[in-house]
Amino acid sequence: MTSTDMRNKTHEGHNIKRFREMLGIKQEALAFELGDDWNQKKISLLEGKETVEPDILELVAKALKVPAEAIKNFSEEAAVNIISNTFQDESVAYAQYYKCTFNPFEKWVETVDKNEKLYEALLQSEREKVEILEKLLSERKGGK
Repeated sequence: MTSTDMRNKTHEGHNIKRFREMLGIKQEALAFELGDDWNQKKISLLEGKETVEPDILELVAKALKVPAEAIKNFSEEAAVNIISNTFQDESVAYAQYYKCTFNPFEKWVETVDKNEKLYEALLQSEREKVEILEKLLSERKGGK
């Protein structure tokens, strides 16, 4: 086997472990999801296998909620390349959160100004209502 063949060969057991760890699932929890025939030791042995039987791979993929093909074809090198390439060109979905495009303090000041104007408009409206009510009350008293 040449060195390129070895690099291209995936270790399905290690890939199961990587997905399990990325998802924050312990071996015991995965064993529980897989059923009564499974335990932590059996998961550990499974993660050591280079090739996993297709039916077991499907079962594990379903428990991890990932496609079986993802486990079969996962390549750490490819994942690192994707992450580094998307991180550099800022096309990562969370890029908008770490690069603030506005000044939060200015937005807060704008909001305070808007609230002041709304409060003043409300006060003016209430004053007008009081004037109308006083006028109606004085007309009623004067008319009787």
